[in-house]
Amino acid sequence: MTSTDKTASSQKAKGYKRKNMRTPLLVLLVFVAVQLMPILFIGPTLGYFRDQGLDDATARASTSGWLIFLTMGVGFLVTMILILRDRNFFNIWKGKKSSLPAAIGWGVLGFLLLIIGQSIAAMIEMAIGIDPGSANTQTLVRIAEVVPYAIIAVVLFGPILEELVFRRVVFGSLNQTMNFWIATAISALVFALVHLEFTHLLLYFTTGLILAALYQRTKRIITPIIAHILLNGYVMLIQLNMDKIETFIKQMENLQ
Repeated sequence: MTSTDKTASSQKAKGYKRKNMRTPLLVLLVFVAVQLMPILFIGPTLGYFRDQGLDDATARASTSGWLIFLTMGVGFLVTMILILRDRNFFNIWKGKKSSLPAAIGWGVLGFLLLIIGQSIAAMIEMAIGIDPGSANTQTLVRIAEVVPYAIIAVVLFGPILEELVFRRVVFGSLNQTMNFWIATAISALVFALVHLEFTHLLLYFTTGLILAALYQRTKRIITPIIAHILLNGYVMLIQLNMDKIETFIKQMENLQ
């Protein structure tokens, strides 16, 4: 190969690398925008619901619910468009990917692993004096009770966007240049910090570790997405029906 050929090949490789980095960066920027965008619309949206005669608590919950649904929905659509335009977005792994049925199966199994992992993390937190229960989860449940559409954002849009960002962009990028465990730990820590519940850092960190391991295992992003969707759906289902569950438990106790 001549020096000219080598130069052309090098320039082509650099161009390919820049192109490969462009979509992950754009996906990350869209996610950041989704987190910040509601701030711009809180005032007018809250004013609108107050003008409808809603009390302050309901107006605030309605504002949060609709802004979460709309901003995440827009972010989801924009992210999907970016990904569909880049055929190499998911081609970051060496070796063979799991078959689609196996990836789906691991996603379901991953959900069970998340339940077990979070239960262990919660017990450790309680052992060191941290009260159980997530303020973030309780807030989302109250919002979902007022604006049911917010459930779509929490159960569908949120998990998909978070997996694309934290597993594909953050973990996937780091895993190509450093040790798997270091990449997993960093991505899990970032995932935990973004949720802004520092008292439950261990809980979110454990969740991030399991989701990253699932992605590594199958090399398909659909696996952690399925596990994450099932987890959020399970939590929302339990929390939204907690009164009915407690009533049922009491009825069973009375029968005994």
